[in-house]
Amino acid sequence: AGNGENLFNGEYLINAQGEDVVAGIRTPQQITKIGSQRWAQRVGISEEERVAKYPSMEEAMPELYKELDTLQDKLEKHYRDMQDMEFTVQEGKLWFLQTRNGKRTGTAMVKIAMDLLHEGMIDEKTAIERCEPQKLDELLHPVFDKEALKKAKVITQGLPASPGAACGQIVFHADDAEAWHADGHKVIMVRIETSPEDLAGMSAAEGILTARGGMTSHAAVVARGMGKCCVS
Repeated sequence: AGNGENLFNGEYLINAQGEDVVAGIRTPQQITKIGSQRWAQRVGISEEERVAKYPSMEEAMPELYKELDTLQDKLEKHYRDMQDMEFTVQEGKLWFLQTRNGKRTGTAMVKIAMDLLHEGMIDEKTAIERCEPQKLDELLHPVFDKEALKKAKVITQGLPASPGAACGQIVFHADDAEAWHADGHKVIMVRIETSPEDLAGMSAAEGILTARGGMTSHAAVVARGMGKCCVS
């Protein structure tokens, strides 16, 4: 949950295991049509190419998508919180694997709590209790100046895995990120994809950039938990 938008959001991979999504070794497709269209717009893919090569689950498997959408809505209402769910499709049948309260950024934490309060799903006391003090600090995280952004030259684009802004020297290994950080340098850790072995380097970096992976990859989930900016 990057910004807390009240929208069913997720990713899936054809002919793959769940670990392939989490590890970020392949860039997954979007579950919803609107999510797929937003993704295509961000990465500069035409609507014709998107439909032909990267269809959403909603478009490619409409009946299974409806079943999944019904289940996610039921689970969110039952737990009265945003859910992080895992599922698989085997031989045309949807199997639900697990659900848990989803990790979220500070901005998303406040918005989700307020949305649930306004929907009558939780009371004011619960909404306040769900706003973790340490995550409120994320609301004060740096952002790029809007006027400077207008003048900046865009080199490339990626998925906004975790919000914020960061700048620093590029490093390609977690050990280098730790060492340079210890010497007082601000660094951006750039990897093909991250794994648990990169955790110390991710913690030392100002931000994380990965070549592969999506919004549910290891880099994205860990960065959101740390409150670090991440583009995947």
